[in-house]
Amino acid sequence: MALPAPLRAVQHHLRTAQEHEQRDPVVAYYCRLYAMQTGMKLDSKTPECRQFLIKLMDQLETMKKDLKNEDSITQEVVGNAHIENYALKMFLYADNEDRNGRFHKNMIKSFYTASLLIDVLSVFGELTEENIQHRKYARWKATYIHNCLKNGETPQSGPIGLEEEEEEEEEDEEAGGQGASGFSGPGSSQYGSFRGGAPSQNFEDQGFGAGPSGGAGAHAPANTPAELHQLPEPQKPVPTPRAMPAVDPGLLNAQPQAGLRLKEHDEPPATDVVQ
Repeated sequence: MALPAPLRAVQHHLRTAQEHEQRDPVVAYYCRLYAMQTGMKLDSKTPECRQFLIKLMDQLETMKKDLKNEDSITQEVVGNAHIENYALKMFLYADNEDRNGRFHKNMIKSFYTASLLIDVLSVFGELTEENIQHRKYARWKATYIHNCLKNGETPQSGPIGLEEEEEEEEEDEEAGGQGASGFSGPGSSQYGSFRGGAPSQNFEDQGFGAGPSGGAGAHAPANTPAELHQLPEPQKPVPTPRAMPAVDPGLLNAQPQAGLRLKEHDEPPATDVVQ
C-alpha cells in the first residue's frame, strides 16, 4: 500500500525500517513504531491514512511476536540503548570520515540515517538536548557535504566557522538577541556553527540513491543504509561534541586504523526501497 500524502513525514523512517528488515530487526521494529506513533498524530481520521496505520499496527504486532525473545523488544531500557548505540555508531563513522577528509556518498547516508534514528529515540521519551544537537548537526552536515560534492567543491572537515560564529553570537547577546545559531547561553558553539546554511536538496534527484561509493573508511558499519533520503531544510545547529550514554567518549576522537580501507566488495549492498 502506498504511503498517503499526509504521512509523508515518516516515509524515510519507514524506508530505513525496510533497509534493516534483515540486518537488524530491532531497528526495523522501532522505526515502524515511530512511524505509527507519528502517523497517528499527523492524520488518523481520513480513510486512506487510517487504513495504512491499521496495516502498520498489524505489521508491528507480527514483528513483536517474532521478536518475543529479544530483550530490546520486551524491555524499553534495553531497546533505548540498542537504538541509541546504533545511531551513535552511524554518527561516529560519518564524523570520523568527515574529520579525516574522506567525503563520499556512504558517509552522507550515515550522517542522515543517524539523525533519523535519533528521531526514533522519541518513542522511549523526550530526547535529551545532546541528542537533539547531534541530530541537527548530522542533518546539516549531510546536506552541506552533498551540496559541496554536487558543486565540485571540497567540504571543510568538522565544525566550521567556529571562531567567527562565536564573535557574532557575542555581538547578538550584547544586543539582546539569541545568537547566530538560534541558541542562547553558554556552550552553544561547542560543536561549531554552520554559516550560510545549505538549502534543502532532493538527494534522489541528484543521483545519490544509486548505492554507496568507493573509498569508505575502515570503520564503516556493515549496515550503512543503501538509500539516501531527501533532507529537510536544515537549521543551524550547535551539537555538543560528547558521546551519547553507554558509549566510551574516547570514540568521538577515534582515528582510523592505519592501512585499512574498505574495498568495493566490503561496502553495504544496495537495497530496494519501499515507497
